Amino acid sequence: MKAIQIRAFGGSENLYMDDFEDPIPGKNEILVKVAVTALNRADTLQRMGMYPPPTGASPILGLEIAGTVDTVGQSVKNWKKGDKVFGLLSGGGYAQYAVIHQDIAMAIPEELSFEQAAAIPEVFLTAYQAICYLAQFKKGESILIHAGASGVGTAAIQMAKNLGADKVIVTASKGKHSLCKTLGADITIDYKSENFETVVKEVTDGKGVDIIIDFLGASYFQKNINSTNFDGRIIMLAFMGGTKIKEANLSNILRKRIRIMGSTLRARNLEYKIQLTKDFQSMFMTKFRSGELTPVIDTIYDWKDVVEAHNRMEANKNKGKIVLKVS
Repeated sequence: MKAIQIRAFGGSENLYMDDFEDPIPGKNEILVKVAVTALNRADTLQRMGMYPPPTGASPILGLEIAGTVDTVGQSVKNWKKGDKVFGLLSGGGYAQYAVIHQDIAMAIPEELSFEQAAAIPEVFLTAYQAICYLAQFKKGESILIHAGASGVGTAAIQMAKNLGADKVIVTASKGKHSLCKTLGADITIDYKSENFETVVKEVTDGKGVDIIIDFLGASYFQKNINSTNFDGRIIMLAFMGGTKIKEANLSNILRKRIRIMGSTLRARNLEYKIQLTKDFQSMFMTKFRSGELTPVIDTIYDWKDVVEAHNRMEANKNKGKIVLKVS
């Protein structure tokens, strides 16, 4: 099969297409003919040698796919050749074929295209894990979502609003505010010209928010602590703003009983991913069919233009997901 590969760790120019050994499904796996895959920050980090795939995972980039079932493993009962499926991978999406466990694969609703389906798994499952599993969101709580126009950000805005958040506050560059408001954000903050800590205090009467979904890490750490309500939860999903803090005042962590949690999804074990997928489908899949939730697609590229796609993501130009059509 053809697959996008990495010539050497570094810039996007190191991505190239060439032959790669066909994947073989295990007894509980299905082989999918990939129609569409999608970009994630993890792909750019892996390309640079900063985020190796978990042990046993494909070395090929790509954490989500949509396509049709080609063959099934000997113990697979729920899928057959020709079924349209989508789902989360630990790697291997940038290829003509990929394998996925039968219990992680999800049926593509008739209402969704391959492109829309491929834009769901990584970002919506990550947002669901952060909001429901980790933060244990309760109706009526307030939430601050950083990088609101990112893939996970756009998913988190919709989920929080759908679950009954009192206030959904997001940070994003000003040109992306309209999208965030369309998805359900109540308050948008331009992180380039505004201090989100000041705005959060103003709109919450000085209390702070109940939940913060953060991707920046060090650069936002102190302001996040200062912006959190009593018994608040800070969920850290990435460190785009660095990993080291020169100094910080931690007193509010004790005084306000703040919980700080970090998590990734890719390295979770199979049983966890299966349960997460089942719970997500049970709570939200009908909402994709009704249009209450929608994957936000920024740009659709032919996978031959993968270098351009990576450049767009790294320049932070995208609003929502960047997807690749595989041929």
